[in-house]
Amino acid sequence: MNGLDDWTSAARNVYFALLDDWNRQDARAMASRFAERGSMVGFDGSAIDGRTAIEAHLAPIFSQHPTPLFVAKVREVRRMASGQVLLLRGVAGMWPRGAEDLNPELNAVQTMLVSLCDGVYRIEMFQNTPAALHGRAEEGERLTVELRGVGKPVGA
Repeated sequence: MNGLDDWTSAARNVYFALLDDWNRQDARAMASRFAERGSMVGFDGSAIDGRTAIEAHLAPIFSQHPTPLFVAKVREVRRMASGQVLLLRGVAGMWPRGAEDLNPELNAVQTMLVSLCDGVYRIEMFQNTPAALHGRAEEGERLTVELRGVGKPVGA
């Protein structure tokens, strides 16, 4: 594997592992992917700072709700600050558990910033923004079709 593949794969691995943690409703595992002072902005605009607070925020969500399952595609991975920091941009869709289709109203644009901490990439910031695409219904439908193409997640 060359240097380009190493950092691109590292960012993709952290991203898909984070989404897998969500799909398994594992608040502890999900929070552990963040740097100690990492931050998360949820789909509803909730801003949570710090690994401990992220776990405390997610645990009741997972215990009280059958959260939909993510499917996602990476749009871009960029190296910043001499490779110590990576920026990943992706798009994601969510399949309600037991549903036959994803819910286009839950499509999102996701941004993740990771930094190298003691040899491991940890999330400094993860933002999950609704892909409302106001006034651009065709663009929203193209995104939904693309995300359907990723396939139905296990458990949906």
